[in-house]
Amino acid sequence: MIWRIRIAQRHVPSGPNHGMKTAQLFAIAAAFLAGSATAAPPGHAFQDKAVENYDIRSENEQDTPSGVAAYRARVATANPTATPAATSTPTPTPTPSEPKTLNISTRLRVETGDNVLIGGFIITGTAQKSIAVRGLGPSLAQVGVSDALADPTLELHVSNGGITLVESNDDWQDNAFQAAQLTALGLGLPDPRESGLVALLDPAYSFTTILAGKNGGTGVGLIEIYDTDQTAASELANISTRGFVRTGNNVMIGGFILGGSLNTHVVARGIGPFLANYGLSPVLADPTLELHDSNGALLVANDNWGDAPWAQQLIDLGLAPPDAVDPGIYISLPPGPFTAILAGKNNGTGIGLIEIYNVH
Repeated sequence: MIWRIRIAQRHVPSGPNHGMKTAQLFAIAAAFLAGSATAAPPGHAFQDKAVENYDIRSENEQDTPSGVAAYRARVATANPTATPAATSTPTPTPTPSEPKTLNISTRLRVETGDNVLIGGFIITGTAQKSIAVRGLGPSLAQVGVSDALADPTLELHVSNGGITLVESNDDWQDNAFQAAQLTALGLGLPDPRESGLVALLDPAYSFTTILAGKNGGTGVGLIEIYDTDQTAASELANISTRGFVRTGNNVMIGGFILGGSLNTHVVARGIGPFLANYGLSPVLADPTLELHDSNGALLVANDNWGDAPWAQQLIDLGLAPPDAVDPGIYISLPPGPFTAILAGKNNGTGIGLIEIYNVH
């Protein structure tokens, strides 16, 4: 399957679910394995890139069995060698691939203490998973983000009976070995002050990434997590991000990409009041949640999960949010990039949590 995804600034219409006028929606990690994931400058877009190294077909050849067959037949006969009694070999129909969560990202204003940007995920499956994590700040100013985080730092932790630091980074080029790997993946950072790391992680554990400002710095930051080995028998799952949700462009903007060739069911949840049980304050009193496609179009929105027509599905999956005012979404999505926006109702602010589950 070929993905051609353009990254551009999008306009988010204002509405009752959040106090935004505009927000830059990032299809944040579009050309993950084939190029930079940084958003394009205003008025521009990245050149189309194939995210996965499958057959590269022309624009009029569709991602269907017949389109694949047409392409392969054309390539096979482009420079034929004469052979006696040549026979054609039928091209097998491609096997549909299971949907996976490939890459995740979140943009938010990074504060200090409990209000740094915290991303969580688990690895399901049987094989180790290779990932890359990036923390961006200064380069966001190039796409019109004001008050960007001047000098981001990254930490990766694992929960394995305790909390253990796996890897950390301040300036991505300081570790020559990791910098070489990031560069080879096409994931070198745009600014030398930005952070990046790679890791090989065991399945069946939960992991946490922390994006903070060096020496207590604050500002808008972006954290990105990439699945850099999509052939492994494992995947990123149950992804989440916690941070301090403000208004306008400083609501929580989370992006994710679904791979494979089949539709999958996704649950998105916004958590606010329940976080007070963990000693966090102030929490987002009444969160709202929106899900947008790569063009910025609103797919679905929710305020209180119990009012939604899919409330029973959330209950049956054991994923009903813990508080009646929390939003929850259950939706079938095709492969591609999507953006979730967590905000406070009536311009409310506080610590909030976005969770994305690929429930297949």
